[in-house]
Amino acid sequence: MHAADARATASMRVSATAPGRMRRHSSRPMSASATDPAQLRIEYRRAAFGELDAAPNPFDQFARWFDEAVAAAIPEPNAMTLATVDAAGRPGARIVLLKGFDASGFVFHTNYDSRKGRELAAAPHVALLFFWVGLERQVRIEGLAERASAAESDAYFAARPRASQLSAWASPQSAPIPDRDWLERQAASMQARFVSDVPRPPNWGGVRVVPHRFEFWQGRESRLHDRLVWSRANDRWTIGRLAP
Repeated sequence: MHAADARATASMRVSATAPGRMRRHSSRPMSASATDPAQLRIEYRRAAFGELDAAPNPFDQFARWFDEAVAAAIPEPNAMTLATVDAAGRPGARIVLLKGFDASGFVFHTNYDSRKGRELAAAPHVALLFFWVGLERQVRIEGLAERASAAESDAYFAARPRASQLSAWASPQSAPIPDRDWLERQAASMQARFVSDVPRPPNWGGVRVVPHRFEFWQGRESRLHDRLVWSRANDRWTIGRLAP
C-alpha cells in the first residue's frame, strides 16, 4: 500500500450498518456549533468512602446516603433507573420513582401490563441505579423483582392525588395510542366514571426489588473512585472493594 493510501485509510472509520455490510465515514471534526462530549470533564473531589465508613448492612448504608441526598436538596432523590430484560434477553431501562424501602426491598409502582411489567413477569432479575450528581455518588442495586401485596398496593394508591389515580385508569401504559387528544378524552371519561373514590386498577400495583448485591460509588479525583460492594450469601452480607 502506498503511503498516501495508508493515510487515506487511517482517516476513515468503519461502522456496521447491516449484517455482512459495512459503511465508511470520513473522519472530520465536529461542527464548530456542536459540543464535543469528550471535552466535558469535571473532577470529583467532594468526599471519600472507605471500609471504615461503611455500615455492615447495605440497607443502613443506603438510608444514610438517601437521607444525605434529601438534605442536600438533590432534585428527585428517589428517582432511579430500572433496567430489565425481555424474554429474549434484550435490555430496556427507564426512570421510576422509589416509593418505599426497608430490609425487605425497594418498592415502586407501575401498570403490570406496561412494557416493564411484562418484562418483569418474563425475567424478574433487575438492576436499579441511583445517581446523585450533586454528591458525586451512585448506588447500584441488583436483585429479584416480585409483586407487592394487594394490601400494600391499595394503601399506596389510596394516598395518591386523585388526578394520578384517574391517570392510572386512563393510560394503557406502553400501548400505542392515536394522539394526545385520545389520551385526554380517556382522562375525562375516567373523571366522569369515578365521581367519588377511585379504586386501584386491577392491573396496577407495587413491585418490590429484593436485593442480593449493592454497590456504593463515591467519585474521586483522577477517576480513582471508591467502589464498595455488598454481596449476600446465606443471609449474610460481605463487603469488598472494586477497582474504579
